[in-house]
Amino acid sequence: MIRKTYLLASLLLTCFFATKAQTSGGKLKPEQAIMDVRHYTIALNMDFATKSVSGSTVIDVIMAQPTKVLILDLMDSLHVSAVLVNGKSAPFNHKNGLITINLAKQLATGKASIKVVYAGQPRIAKNPPWDDGFTWTQDSTGHKWLAVTAEGTGGKIFYPCKDHPSDEPNEGADMFITVPKDLVVAGPGLLKGVSKKGTTATYHWQTKYSINNYSIVFNAGDYEVVKGSYKSVLGNVVSVQFYVLKYHAAQAPHFIDMVIKAAQSKERYFGEYPWPKEKLGIAETPHLGMEHQSMNAYGNKFRYSKVGGQDFDWLMFHEFGHEWWGNKVTARDWADYWIHEGIDTYADALPYLDLEGKASYIKHFKQSAFGIANKQPIVLGKDIDEASAYNNDIYVKGAYFMHTLHYVMGDSLFFQTLKGFATDSRFTYDHQNVTDDAEQYFSNAYGKSLKPLFDFYLRTTNKLEVSVKARPRDKYLITLLNIDTELPVDITTDAGTKRMTLTPKGITIESKITPVIDADGWYLKKVILE
Repeated sequence: MIRKTYLLASLLLTCFFATKAQTSGGKLKPEQAIMDVRHYTIALNMDFATKSVSGSTVIDVIMAQPTKVLILDLMDSLHVSAVLVNGKSAPFNHKNGLITINLAKQLATGKASIKVVYAGQPRIAKNPPWDDGFTWTQDSTGHKWLAVTAEGTGGKIFYPCKDHPSDEPNEGADMFITVPKDLVVAGPGLLKGVSKKGTTATYHWQTKYSINNYSIVFNAGDYEVVKGSYKSVLGNVVSVQFYVLKYHAAQAPHFIDMVIKAAQSKERYFGEYPWPKEKLGIAETPHLGMEHQSMNAYGNKFRYSKVGGQDFDWLMFHEFGHEWWGNKVTARDWADYWIHEGIDTYADALPYLDLEGKASYIKHFKQSAFGIANKQPIVLGKDIDEASAYNNDIYVKGAYFMHTLHYVMGDSLFFQTLKGFATDSRFTYDHQNVTDDAEQYFSNAYGKSLKPLFDFYLRTTNKLEVSVKARPRDKYLITLLNIDTELPVDITTDAGTKRMTLTPKGITIESKITPVIDADGWYLKKVILE
């Protein structure tokens, strides 16, 4: 399962780095830094014949200070015909992916509304989900099928937005998507209504939760909606909705049962499903999958493996985990992308622990270590764009770091702290995070600083070096060489395996055999025998 995830990551690298000029995030523009996006209203018509869209987006904002310049992100393939600020026409120019609005009079501090009218052919995804854009296709019965992916490039693929992870619309979004009337639209939040007129149907989707801009997307197809429900860990009844192609509807009930089991598993570790007032949604897509808030994209074609003798869909489990890690707990800067992918990939290992036991869990991580490239640090600094931050190790090494943290803190404290971080209002929903926030939270729970460990594994490409020097009379001096902190380590001697505290000064032990350091592989390390 994990190796498949790492393969996805490697494929993603090729596509995302190739389109770095169209990536998301980076250093926030001063004109956008003073703009707090509160809500998006997107109203668009889909023209399958021309593969184009037309309509408008309204961006409700709060300005922190007066300004005469407003800047929004929108790709150049879409042509803006009008901009209105607080209902009045405003001059603008649109080039290099930016709509720059130069106001004749200064816009006051406080609430404002920006409406952009536009049309055109949005970027077409060449290899979704490993690059972003629209996929205009058809299913095997000939019905039109449309999917949108935007994680690497951002929502600016088809609507004007402030494309930076630090600002999510606190009051959510409304989408009015018009398609041929024989199609069904799946979107984030709740379906508020469907209005049909002539040959078309308009679907109104609404979420009131804060949402990252790349999750404000939709899919359209010849869907049947198969439903289920479950009672959350906090006692809320959560609606489960699978927008599945009609000819796959017979497979939906078993899939929903698996999704519910996944939800219950994740709730034990991370707290209640984050969007209980709306839905737990899945939409079948022509591409493999993506973590879209309350409507995860799924295209793994019901190919299951077995974990603990049970059917298991690795892709569904991974993408669904992003509802907590990425959607509820969100990085403020793409530099801290590992918070999404590393912790979620760590969570992919938990079914092995729960259903097959600790030996299976340890074996899983031992195997995954071979996928760590270690060519660059996971955290490169700050103000990083998505393409620069994205590399294979944010998955595999980020997950392995959490595995290490699990050992250092111990089972009970680690899982308690992980759940606390995912449920603490200081770090969830409207409150985005950076690596230092995670470090301080875990350090506070541990009772002493874990910063040396965070810095070592996230901000360098070093492996932990442990020196084992033989001394007379079956003695060994065991020393940490390249980290200035104390760490617990399992050491196996002729007397068995014991957890000991290693330091840069070293400790001396007695053993009739050469000590084995960290036999279960909790650390990425290099042991130097002398």
